[in-house]
Order: sequence, then C-alpha cells, then structure tokens
Amino acid sequence: MLISLDRLQEQGLLDASDLEAARLPNTESVDFPRVIQTKTAALRKAAARFQPSPSFADFEEQNRHWLPDFARFMALKEQFGMVAWPQWPASRHASEERVRAHTFFQFEFFEQWLQLKRAANARHIRLMGDIPIYAAGDSSDVWAAPSLWKLRADGQPAWMAGVPPDYFSATGQLWGNPIYDWPAHAASGYQWWIDRFRATFEMFDLVRIDHFRGFQAYFQVPFGETTAVNGHWVEGPGALLFEAVENALGRLPVVAENLGVITPEVEAIRNRFGFPGMAILQFAFGKDPQAPDFKPHNYPREVVAYTGTHDNDTTMGWWNSEGGDSTRTTDDIAKEKAFAKAYLGADGSEMNWSLIRALMASVAHTVVFPAQDLLGLGKEARMNTPATLGGNWRFRLLPGQLDESIAARLREFAVCYDR
Repeated sequence: MLISLDRLQEQGLLDASDLEAARLPNTESVDFPRVIQTKTAALRKAAARFQPSPSFADFEEQNRHWLPDFARFMALKEQFGMVAWPQWPASRHASEERVRAHTFFQFEFFEQWLQLKRAANARHIRLMGDIPIYAAGDSSDVWAAPSLWKLRADGQPAWMAGVPPDYFSATGQLWGNPIYDWPAHAASGYQWWIDRFRATFEMFDLVRIDHFRGFQAYFQVPFGETTAVNGHWVEGPGALLFEAVENALGRLPVVAENLGVITPEVEAIRNRFGFPGMAILQFAFGKDPQAPDFKPHNYPREVVAYTGTHDNDTTMGWWNSEGGDSTRTTDDIAKEKAFAKAYLGADGSEMNWSLIRALMASVAHTVVFPAQDLLGLGKEARMNTPATLGGNWRFRLLPGQLDESIAARLREFAVCYDR
C-alpha cells in the first residue's frame, strides 16, 4: 500500500486513467478499506504489464530466504477469501499468477524504498525503523516455519503475547501473537532473527527494538483468554540472542524500547550491548515507576527521548485529558498537570512546545517528536490506543502542514542548544 503509483506510471506500467481511478481525497485520516480496494486494482494492472528484468531476478535471488514463502502465502490467502491460514482447506495449490503478482509488489516496494533511503541519506537524513518483538499468527513467518512458535495442532497459538495491567489498561494488553519456541530458535543459532535484523538494517539506518524487556522475560497468556489478567512471566533468551545477531552482523545500530516493567536483569542486557534506552517525557510527571528516569535532569547522555510515542496520546491530547484514556484518576491528572507546569516553568498555553523545548535542552543524544506534537494537534490525531482494536494508525500528515514557522522554531532550539 506504500508503493507510489506515479512511479509505476513513469515506468509505463500504469496510464493516467489508472491513476485517476485510484485517486482519493487528501484527508487527515486514512480510509484503509478504500485505499486497499483502489490501490490493489491499480497494482494488479501494473503486475500484469510487468516484464521481468535482470534486477528483478537479482531481487528474487537475494531474498530467496523469505520471498517465495511470502508470495505463496499471500496468493493462498487471497484464494481462500483472506481467512487466517489455520482455516485453509487441506489442498493448497497457489495460483502462479497470484504468486508472481505478489513477488512483483515486493520488488517494486523495495526498489522505491531504497530510492527514498538513498535520497534521504544524501541529505544527511537518517531513517529510523522498528523491529516488533512478535510476528502475527496469521503471517507467512508462522505459516512457513510453525516449529519456531508454540502452536496447537490446529495452528492456533498455545500461548498469546501481552503485558499485565498497566498505565493504558486495568486488564492489561492482550496482543494475541503466538509465543516463540525459544529452544527451537536457539537450536538454529537464531538464524530467523539474524535474517530479520539483516533485512531491517538494509531498510533503515537506526532501528528501535520493540518491547525489549520481552527478550529477558516475556508475559504469556493461555489461548482463549479475553484479557491479559491471567498471564504469567517466562524467562526469554536474554543475551544469547543478541550475541548471535551481533556475531553475524557486527555492532547493532539499535535503540532498546525499555518501557514497562523494567528489571535490573533487563537493563544489564541493554548495557552489555551498549543499546541506548528510551525516555518518555509525558510519563515524567505522574506516578509511573520510571518517572524519575524520564525527567530530563536525570537523563544519561546515551538515551533517545520522546515527548510521546505512537502509543501515547498526542501531547495536547494528554494535556487536555480528563481521564478515561488511561488508568489515571481525575486527581492523578490534576497533580500531574500541576507538577508538569512547575517543572517546565510553563503557563500551560503551548504545552507541546514546552515539552519539545525541554527535550531539545536536555543532554539526550537524540530526541524525537511526533508530527502531531509539532502541529499541536489533540486527541483526534492520536496514532494508536493500546489494548484497542480498530480506528488506529489512521493519522495522515497533509502536504504543507509542516510549514516554515515550525521549521523556524525547531531551528531556533537547535541553534540555542547545540543540536
């Protein structure tokens, strides 16, 4: 869905009428069903017109450890009405036309992405990506190598991933992903993980490792539960995984998302490999157990600090909240706001810029601001609400929104604080 149709037209794979048929209004929220419908139709036309080239053959060869499985999985998923793979019939012959189309989609995406990356790097811009700790149960990864996960005989997860009750939810977060069979990964020398890191480093200059604490110990919930309340902690692979990846790929340019229930054992692994951690300024003013570490005056130099992440409300949404979006009480929120104003020396009128300035002035090596915070948008622009389904990941940045006035403020802070 990220492939540029304009680039396909430049290659002669689409014409002007194809682009017009796929054109949707520029809105601030993604209409995923319409995007999928219109873009898929255009991509299929391009796939039918595409003639394999030497670069296409090279792409197939260089990605043979995952590409054939992925293309066949997607072809079968379409043939069986997009239902999850454990529900597929026993006979699973994939249409070669569909397989070839999905191979083309991947080829074209990576061609365009690497062009974008080269253009960014030429302008001294680094791209930061993400490695989610878990894979989806209904994915080519799990379908192609089920022995690497703890699955039931019917293909459903024996245990589901999640976290216990926290700031976001009194019943915890039940993600539903299958749990890894870590002894099986160890027996292979963690090759699946080495391949996963290598592929991600080809796409990005810096990578955030999601839910880092889950590699030391992870929370699993029995299949069939509807909340994460009845889960328990299990020891993970720890340093052995990162030793294997580092031995294969060299020093890893990663940031560890060390949020949640963080223990000395988790931090010992992070420090051993020199992975910088994260600090979330929105969490610095309340009762979060990590609040002291999230206050800028306590930052170490090697940390990546955020006003908020994709899981937080926007800064203005957080500032104007009245409860209900987290486990905080009305009294908790009032105390949090009063302390935030005192700590930041702010009057509360532009709290998004007050938080941005505090991070720019800090010793944190790298600071990250969601576009929504640069624009001062409220909860309507929130990217994701943990422990909820539907309505997430829809925010779009529109052309012209990040204007010169915003650039000027960031430039002023960058000059003032030597960034």
